[in-house]
Amino acid sequence: MSDVLERVRATGLLAEERPVVVLLSGGRDSVCLLDCAVRIAGAASVSALHVNYGLRDGAGDDERHCRALCDELGVALDVEHARRPEAPGNLQAWARDVRLGAGIRRALRQAADLATGHTATDQAETVLYRLAASPGRRALLGMGARDGRLVRPLLGLTREDTAGHCRHRGLDWREDPTNGTDAYARNRIRAELLPALRRVHPAAERNVVRTAALLRDEAEVLDDVVDTALGGRDRIAVEHLALLPRALARLVVRRLAEEVVGGLCGRAATRLDDILALGDGALDVGDGVRAIV
Repeated sequence: MSDVLERVRATGLLAEERPVVVLLSGGRDSVCLLDCAVRIAGAASVSALHVNYGLRDGAGDDERHCRALCDELGVALDVEHARRPEAPGNLQAWARDVRLGAGIRRALRQAADLATGHTATDQAETVLYRLAASPGRRALLGMGARDGRLVRPLLGLTREDTAGHCRHRGLDWREDPTNGTDAYARNRIRAELLPALRRVHPAAERNVVRTAALLRDEAEVLDDVVDTALGGRDRIAVEHLALLPRALARLVVRRLAEEVVGGLCGRAATRLDDILALGDGALDVGDGVRAIV
């Protein structure tokens, strides 16, 4: 499984003596990532973060496994203990926010990158979930290999690849029993939708991932076109907006909205016709954004 290590090295996201914090759950993907990080960057440049949410009976065993693994690989480990808030909400979103927030804080303190174990399998699941739940081209872009300090060195590997690497290296991992429940949409995609797509075409998963990569490349071209349409301005004349091709006009509206909020504002683009018909006035376009003519 040396090809796994070389494929990770070839991404350039991990490099010799470049500091990196690895998010370590104890599952096969994060175990593979930690081992590759140590072998590429060197143990002295690698630290790990494990978040114990205390949500499952085996949470303590997961933490002990991560401690033993880090001892074996000579890596410093931080453990964050989190408790779910009493208020209702999306459990997976809360856990993700806690994990990434804790990881970014440590990465900033250490002037390091933050590495997650997302694989091509995760990428395919993400794209399919967004295709079903979020209208618009951006939903199909998937996850990038780098997003600021956040890096995903395993996006070119499948779960089968990471499992094979761990077996070859004699590294044990922990299985999350909640991955087998159909309570979460992502699990249903993993257990039902992806197998059905593979029956349609054996390369279905790889084709989904490849499509996302192509769309990300094309998105950079579209961003340049939007830059040209706006000409460095933070507004556009309604008459000019109306003359643009509709697809470009929607992209311009979305760009203006997202520059205001500093984040995604996908609903704004759907209000193009309402903005063009507004005349002088204001219109709420979603996500806390108001268009003013």
